[in-house]
Amino acid sequence: MRSKFKNVLSVVFITFIILAIPHGADAASYKAQKGDSFWLIANKFNVTLANLQIANNRTGYLLYAGEIINVPNSVSDENKKLMAKLVHAEAKGEPYAGKVAVATVVLNRVDHKDFPNSIRGVIYENVKGHYAFSPVENGAINEGYHAEDMQAVNEAIAYKGQGSQSLYFYNPKTAQSDWISSRETTVTIGNHRFAK
Repeated sequence: MRSKFKNVLSVVFITFIILAIPHGADAASYKAQKGDSFWLIANKFNVTLANLQIANNRTGYLLYAGEIINVPNSVSDENKKLMAKLVHAEAKGEPYAGKVAVATVVLNRVDHKDFPNSIRGVIYENVKGHYAFSPVENGAINEGYHAEDMQAVNEAIAYKGQGSQSLYFYNPKTAQSDWISSRETTVTIGNHRFAK
């Protein structure tokens, strides 16, 4: 019961944070035409209906001609699955908000000049013989994922470009690098500290 309350509280907290931030420039804008629907627009831009609704803070299907719709960038199913596997391996046992934040770190790195410019490139980045993410190094990324992990990935994609621009995350209790603790902390969620 207590953990359910914490999970609900985490979701409410991250939803409040995300909704308080204006929609980012990474979403394309589309002017709805007569006869358009969220479903048609989602298919036209190859994004999920859920992500399109999340990006526009909508739960229903009502749409008006002339309305400006934010269209999140699309991500292939293969890359979503890879991200969900990383989220599962890195954030197992963490609150849902922490899972979204881990997926967001991957997307932020793709957009940052200091990292590879693809999801696969970011996840499998190898610097001086070591992978950027320990689950890639130890093989835990191959263990699969759960529905909640994929949901977190979809939410991160829908809100891409918003938030604290975190590029790193670590557990301060287990981190072995002094360098990582020197980074500017953006938020702490569960056992993970996020930084840029």
